[in-house]
Amino acid sequence: MNKYRTHNCSELTINNNGEEVILSGWVHKKRDHGNLLFIDLRDNFGSTQCIIEKDKTFFRELEKIQLESVIKINGVVSKRSTDTINKELKTGAIEIKINSYEMLGKCKELPLPVFSDQEYSEEIRLKYRFLDLRRKKIHSNILLRSNVISFIREEMNKFGFVEFQTPILTSSSPEGARDFLVPSRLNPGKFYALPQAPQQFKQLIMVSGFDKYFQIAPCFRDEDARADRSPGEFYQLDLEMSFVEQEDVFKVVESLLCKLFKKFSKKKFLFEKFPKIPFEQAMLKYGTDKPDLRNPLEIYDLTTIFHRDDVKFEIFKKLVKSGSIVRSIVTKNTKDKPRSFFDNLDKWAKSQGASGLAYFTIEKDKNVIAKGPVGKFFSIEALNEIMKMTGAKVGDSLFFSCDKEANVLQLMSSARDKIADELNLIDQDTFAFCWIVDYPMYEVDNVTKKIKFSHNPFSMPQGEEKNLDFKNPLNIKAFQYDIVCNGVELSSGAIRNHKPELMYKLFEIAGYKKDDVQEKFSGMINALSFGAPPHGGIAPGLDRIVMLLAGEKNIREVTLFPMNQHAQDLMMNSPSKVSDKQLSDLNITIKKK
Repeated sequence: MNKYRTHNCSELTINNNGEEVILSGWVHKKRDHGNLLFIDLRDNFGSTQCIIEKDKTFFRELEKIQLESVIKINGVVSKRSTDTINKELKTGAIEIKINSYEMLGKCKELPLPVFSDQEYSEEIRLKYRFLDLRRKKIHSNILLRSNVISFIREEMNKFGFVEFQTPILTSSSPEGARDFLVPSRLNPGKFYALPQAPQQFKQLIMVSGFDKYFQIAPCFRDEDARADRSPGEFYQLDLEMSFVEQEDVFKVVESLLCKLFKKFSKKKFLFEKFPKIPFEQAMLKYGTDKPDLRNPLEIYDLTTIFHRDDVKFEIFKKLVKSGSIVRSIVTKNTKDKPRSFFDNLDKWAKSQGASGLAYFTIEKDKNVIAKGPVGKFFSIEALNEIMKMTGAKVGDSLFFSCDKEANVLQLMSSARDKIADELNLIDQDTFAFCWIVDYPMYEVDNVTKKIKFSHNPFSMPQGEEKNLDFKNPLNIKAFQYDIVCNGVELSSGAIRNHKPELMYKLFEIAGYKKDDVQEKFSGMINALSFGAPPHGGIAPGLDRIVMLLAGEKNIREVTLFPMNQHAQDLMMNSPSKVSDKQLSDLNITIKKK
């Protein structure tokens, strides 16, 4: 018999009444009723109420014991009276009468109470993460994460995928985020890079003749933290398949995610079959390539309206003539909303760096008219055209923004979410998945004005090579796709370019010479030259999946030991200084400012 426990703190029931048992765990709560002391003993599995009477010699010891101390108790299971049963607990029908106890681990004064739901600063929570992890909610999140990973592995095996582990020390890549660099002691002046993703390796696995690969892969990117992104490291379900087309990847991922989300959440699906939305359509209707489809609001292009002579909104008309665009959002049955509703949205838009959010309501007197600050600038004919273009009806409201395309898309995408939130249009008990497809192969860099890859540079362009419009590369679309849920991008993926000569041509458009490609991607280019199968894959973010399942808005709530916003581990004091000898061994000198 285990000397520390005969049972865990969640499994005793009235069927154990009268049994002598041993339990070990943390002192979660104490309630002193004078002649009786109640102790809630907690372990990983749950909690059990224990009681001790005043006549016990060690009553005073337990009375003074610090919360979160670890103790072992020996006692007898006793059935609770009907009026004292706690239906919230698995063990709520019983309690343990303590006969003896042993201190296993004393706890000093706590910097944050484990039993409390009170919010604490991120600094305190991360410095004492081992205590934070004892709190019920986050403890459950981490267990959920573990269960999700186990389930994924089981399902991937059923799909015929084989799990491999790819190298952690690899070469630096010019694409994507900043690399974490690791100096080489044996090769002075040279550096390894921690992988941003196993991209090249998983493609090499396909070239090696394996058919289906997956990995719960650690990824490292030196980038800033966000609510949905951890600085430093994260994990993804990395998968790759040979002899597949785009739809084959979709089939596997949809099946997996449907099973996964239905197993670990009670929320319903808005779409059983994930819709496929072309990138251009997503940007037009939602202003973003990661739309929250729980939100029914759509964005409309009204730029042409401001070319009309019977529209007198001169500010917008001048901007349109200079190359700006106009986007609009329709809100149903909102004409009777108080003025504060509209004014607050205008103030919000200004807080986002915009000039504001113009609006009018559609009403009817003898004729249909536009009312509001800018309503007078639109003729009846122009208003009717707007209603035709947007599907707006009498009683609805229209919000407008006019600016350069990038600015308008950013504002209206955020406005769409903001307005939906204000009108309570989002069903929080729903998952809405979708695919974003038909990404452009290239885009223009806003700063350099040069052409660059818009997505993964190793993607296969759509269409036969002989028909590709290399003279107008912005017209080339790729077999690239994203999977999105509730406005959160879970993953990017692509059918890969497995043809070396075509890859050289595509990189050349983005400004890479053949020698540059050979230097940076020599391993992959060389491998593709020895008979490579058509292949493709995707890599859903594990942290984001668990975040959605747990109903959390911050990814640090589902990460075991996360860093703070400055990429610091406050608990382990990382990053930290190293000794001069360590630097010398690596042939590194720290330049003092």
